[in-house]
Amino acid sequence: MGGHEPGPVVGPVQPTEPPAFPVVEQGGSGRCRRGRTGPPHLDHRRTGHPAILAAGPTGTGPATDGFAAFWAEWAGPMPGDDQEGVPVAPIHPMRAAHPLIFEINTWPWLAALSAHHGRPVGLGDVPAADWDAIAALGFDTVWLMGVWERSPAGVAIALANDGLMEDFRATLADFTPDDVVGSPYCVRRYVVDEHLGGPEGLAAARAALAERGVSLVLDFVPNHVAPDHPWTRTHPEYFVAGTADDLERDPAAFVAVGDRVLANGKDPYFAAWPDVVQLDAFSPALRAAAIDTLVEIGAQCDGVRCDMAMLMMNATFARTWGDRVGPAPTDDFWPTVIPAVRRTHPAFTFIAEAYWDLEWGLQRQHFDYCYDKRLYDRLVAAVDGTGDAEAVRGHLHADLDYQRGLLRFVENHDEPRAAATFPPEAERAAVVAALSQTGARLVHQGQATGRRAHLPVFLGRFPDEPLDADLQAFHTRLLAALSDDTFREGNWQLCDVGGWPGDDSWAGLVSWCWSGDARWLVVVNLSAVTATGHVAVPWADVHGREWRLTDPTHPDPNDAAGTTSFDRDGDDLADGMFVSLPPWQWHFCRVDPLPDPPADQSPTHANPADPETP
Repeated sequence: MGGHEPGPVVGPVQPTEPPAFPVVEQGGSGRCRRGRTGPPHLDHRRTGHPAILAAGPTGTGPATDGFAAFWAEWAGPMPGDDQEGVPVAPIHPMRAAHPLIFEINTWPWLAALSAHHGRPVGLGDVPAADWDAIAALGFDTVWLMGVWERSPAGVAIALANDGLMEDFRATLADFTPDDVVGSPYCVRRYVVDEHLGGPEGLAAARAALAERGVSLVLDFVPNHVAPDHPWTRTHPEYFVAGTADDLERDPAAFVAVGDRVLANGKDPYFAAWPDVVQLDAFSPALRAAAIDTLVEIGAQCDGVRCDMAMLMMNATFARTWGDRVGPAPTDDFWPTVIPAVRRTHPAFTFIAEAYWDLEWGLQRQHFDYCYDKRLYDRLVAAVDGTGDAEAVRGHLHADLDYQRGLLRFVENHDEPRAAATFPPEAERAAVVAALSQTGARLVHQGQATGRRAHLPVFLGRFPDEPLDADLQAFHTRLLAALSDDTFREGNWQLCDVGGWPGDDSWAGLVSWCWSGDARWLVVVNLSAVTATGHVAVPWADVHGREWRLTDPTHPDPNDAAGTTSFDRDGDDLADGMFVSLPPWQWHFCRVDPLPDPPADQSPTHANPADPETP
């Protein structure tokens, strides 16, 4: 939605009681929390760019975004031809403690599937092979972003906005006004848009996902609705009201809806958003309506991603609106709403889009996961030279319960594309670092295949972009490794990293490990120079035997299994294993015990000439 962020945090974000509101540096370039600069026209409205693209079997040419082709490229032969009908299956909540979530921009995705299959495709008749392709990659959850009914009033506002029209033409070379379908965050009604297949189509999609063991997340936008939402006529008490004088004095911040004046939606730091009207978080009637809405949504999915969730917190809302909304209630918004919804849907998952270091506060207000924007910012800073690996390492020292409630990513529909943000090698290192953390992990549609265009979410189709086959192959290998249940249900621990006097290159290393059904060790060099140091795992029981470290993310053509492996003594693992990694490289190793050698044999190493170096 736009908004300034606090300055860089040097140490970890510790889960302490959050202040009433963060201290924010005003002025400067006008850069909003999504890293975009420029006029605050409507780029708050999710100028996203999601796409998973798929070319033909050769991996060349423009993308079609069809999941059938996507399956062939990522997971081998397709399981069969398109199947008619939709399987019916029990619906289940998000089960994994550390879920892997796949975000899909629903409207452009279905448009691409329709073009690929040569027929209209809605949520109710997505071919089975396309659902299979998603499930085969190991995702626990699909977030279908933007299924709710779009707003004709919001479309008209977007078409009249010169800044947005310029963005649209820059994104689609053959842009026409018909490409503008409306923002998913300018909701007219919480009913699945008929263009996408309506409620019946969503029910069929949910059943198809559930049959494959995949749960479903949808959107909830608590802060505002479209100006043509029925509530603006039937329940004006739900909204922040204005006056005729307000409208005359500041027509960009207020709008006439019928015979009433309502405030446009906003956050504390930027101008109002002209395509939405502001709900009153302090209103008991609005809170009751939000509960009813979420209970209805909860019958259609397994969880919600709550847009700009921190705007509804009492302290934030009071700072935004001041005397206009009166004193804050005794109880905060989310502690009122979430427990009430869970009385009907006990296992329902709540994910918060959150910024301004308010993640811990939202976790305490019953959210399961909150965006970890700080980790994203620190990864970007480590790559562009404005930060370093030490800041990432410090961030990961935060309390473990806090970290388990974070959602990690290298892109989503709000952030710039990873392929446009990171150099190729650094991008891979950042992806490894983000997706192997504790908590929830998110992969954005098109991230794996190298999309670079930041698609405004008003648009109903993707631009053609070339496929990055190498990046796709990397993601395939990484997601295959992450499919081990250890990364879903196991225990994550930070590893100690150190070095020697006179060589501080070790400071570029970050490391952590997982234990559960298996053991995994991850070491990443988040620097532009070769990093040499030692890494110690926190496993006391590794002493006294040999261990094989196998890295499935680095294929070895000389190895029968296609993986890189090396052997290490358990004492070295626990006391400090020597590691030397080139810039932006990593080890992503499964750690397995070797059989005890015969008494007359000594342990051997993969590289006898240099036994210390993998």
